[in-house]
Amino acid sequence: MRLQLATWQEVEAYLQRSTGIIIPVGSTEQHGPNGLIGTDAICPEAIAWALGESHDVLIGPTQNLGMAQHHLAFPGSISLRPSTLMAVLKDTVDSLIRHGFTHVFFLNGHGGNIATISAAFAEILSEQSLSQRSSGGSSNDELQLSLYSWFTGRRGREIAKELYGDAEGGHATPSEVSLSWAAHPEAVKDVAMAPHIAPGGSAQCDAMTFRQRFPDGRMGSAPSLACVDHGRRFLEAGVEDALEAYRAFLG
Repeated sequence: MRLQLATWQEVEAYLQRSTGIIIPVGSTEQHGPNGLIGTDAICPEAIAWALGESHDVLIGPTQNLGMAQHHLAFPGSISLRPSTLMAVLKDTVDSLIRHGFTHVFFLNGHGGNIATISAAFAEILSEQSLSQRSSGGSSNDELQLSLYSWFTGRRGREIAKELYGDAEGGHATPSEVSLSWAAHPEAVKDVAMAPHIAPGGSAQCDAMTFRQRFPDGRMGSAPSLACVDHGRRFLEAGVEDALEAYRAFLG
């Protein structure tokens, strides 16, 4: 069930049987010559929506903007500051706590978000701990937060290794491009790229340096290998991986 397509009464009824929710979180940034700018949000969203349709799990709205400063030399990329993303996540969690949610599972699609989301969790839990100390207790004692990145799932990684080997790379990967295309086959791009596998390197740099290192936006990857059929496999595997992680989180 998607939060945006539910009524408040349906959410109230859901809370009687579960206090867990999945929030997809990603980024809006370039993904090479044939990758969609929304890839990092589209991928976790597609997995979350499929999971919500097949299981009784509430799926929240996707946080489409993330940490993408090093991609800003490519037109269309949009980045939040770390403090902005942390504030958005904190307000999101605080809103959910108010309604009685206790387990908030962020399904992530962008590696650059991990440090900031982890810091946001630390802020949220620190505030809760300080409140407990001053008041002698808190109504939010049961709050649990989890960050899970779909591309770390065992099943998905096995498929990527089988299909692409070392050509998977680190950014604008054929796996994520394939998954985004499976979600939006109308947006498939046929683009020639050279070299076949892009050079690798570090993304710990500013935007202009990143574009100098990776002129077409790829990092050690060969997204020309992507296809919709592969994406369907990644979607199925992603649902199984994410569901396994979510159930372990609830358990």
